[in-house]
Amino acid sequence: MGVEVFAADEQSDHPVDPLRWARLAEAVLGEADIGGDAELSMLFVDEAAMAELNSRFLGREGPTDVLAFPIDEEEPAESGRSPDSGGTGPGMPSEPEEVPALLGDIVICPAVAHHNAPEHAGNYDDELALLVVHGLLHLMGMDHQEDAEAEEMETRERELLARHYGEIRAEAWPGRQGEDVEAGHNGPAEL
Repeated sequence: MGVEVFAADEQSDHPVDPLRWARLAEAVLGEADIGGDAELSMLFVDEAAMAELNSRFLGREGPTDVLAFPIDEEEPAESGRSPDSGGTGPGMPSEPEEVPALLGDIVICPAVAHHNAPEHAGNYDDELALLVVHGLLHLMGMDHQEDAEAEEMETRERELLARHYGEIRAEAWPGRQGEDVEAGHNGPAEL
């Protein structure tokens, strides 16, 4: 099975091709050393839904561009049927052969991506690609709270985008030298 990405477009503000972005995520995760099968979900939501998630999980007002919700399970979920976990039911093996690792969820707001694109990645598609990779790096444990972390994460984003998305225009990567890393990017570094 490898890496399986489930993507859904739950908004109608800006066009999104969930399959395209799922393929990008699969390509990026394919070179990561995840070990075994893995699953990820990616949702594209409107500003109201993103504002609610941003408020609920980060205590911040308004919508943001991307949020990443890693699943930090040490052990696979208990087998059995819900809610009593009393067994698997007839005809089912008692234990699954191998449970895929659940990496987590990435939530992207296309409306915010569209708004931020001229200042970040240059155009809407490039911005969505950047947000997919940015969210994946958060799920894989990277962060940008400190300047050194931010630099490392941005370098990794550029490498992955160059390999898996294509060449991004030079102006798509503002150097951010001398500017606050969070200025101009309202991403999920806080997760």
